Amino acid sequence: MQRTPAISGFQMPAEWAPHAGCYISWPVKEETWFGFIGEARRAYSEVIKAIHRFEPVTVLSDPSTARGARAAVGPGPEIVEMPLDDAWIRDNGPIFVRNEEGEVAAVRFGFNGWGGRFPPYEKDAQVPLSLARMLGMKCYEAPMVLEGGSICVDGEGTLLTTESCLLSKNRNPQLSKEGIEEVLRSYLGVKKVLWLKTGIHKSMIDGHVDGVAAFARSSTVILAHTDDETNPNYLGMKENKERLSTYTDAKGRPIEVIDFPMPDHTELAGNRIAACYPNFYFTNGGIVVPIFGEEKDKAVIEILESLFPSTEVVGVRSEHIAIGGGDVHCITQQIPDGTPAPSNPD
Repeated sequence: MQRTPAISGFQMPAEWAPHAGCYISWPVKEETWFGFIGEARRAYSEVIKAIHRFEPVTVLSDPSTARGARAAVGPGPEIVEMPLDDAWIRDNGPIFVRNEEGEVAAVRFGFNGWGGRFPPYEKDAQVPLSLARMLGMKCYEAPMVLEGGSICVDGEGTLLTTESCLLSKNRNPQLSKEGIEEVLRSYLGVKKVLWLKTGIHKSMIDGHVDGVAAFARSSTVILAHTDDETNPNYLGMKENKERLSTYTDAKGRPIEVIDFPMPDHTELAGNRIAACYPNFYFTNGGIVVPIFGEEKDKAVIEILESLFPSTEVVGVRSEHIAIGGGDVHCITQQIPDGTPAPSNPD
């Protein structure tokens, strides 16, 4: 049997660790965007251009949309044709792990279309293996369904997630909470799992953690917050903060919480959107954060600039991405800097 990544010395790095580049999948499934696929593609292209200022971007495109993708993103990013169902590589793509020698391997978790809600998903489920083969990289097969947006790590052994998603019975009904933690430890190299109560209220994907929280640095978590007791997220975010106040990380340090406002923007043309500020992406030397054309955009950018004074913070309008169910973080997947771990067995 193949040894697990943890036994082989691999661990998922923090997202602010150096990147070799970034993967983004190009929108192909028209019904995802409720009549706004053109606007969504323009928003994707703006995210791609913003990230490409800091690090290489590889755009995966279904062959049916490759010509349009090339025209939209311009000459810089590489376009790789690959069969796709949808455009959320954070969730269906590989999760990369790295060892102390600087080797990078891929982990392929099961992908079932967010609990079977959004078929078809068979092509997207093959993306991790396809990319690993393309890179000549070892790919571990994890015995669990998991979307990348449902977790975040500090790179020092701590993983943050939500009960609303990982304990949902439409992913891994055969696994207990303890069983899920064991898979996360074995395949992502983490030592401790911190459980928030919930993601965004009535999330169509059961409340991914990247909609409400993100590690900013070791033992520091950015957390969605509202003082409005009429906001349907009020109680959930209150409990999330209360839990974090009692937690310590894998090294025994208490968690510092940075409050992040929640956007007022929740609908577009009568359609509910998943607008969320913690859904940002760390680049090499920058942060690309979703904004929505409202007053809170400025406050969020100022918070990030104060937390990361030597980092350029770039806001990108994302309401037409959010109409599909996610934001900047959801459409990206970082590639840690390093060399591909050879694909031969341990």
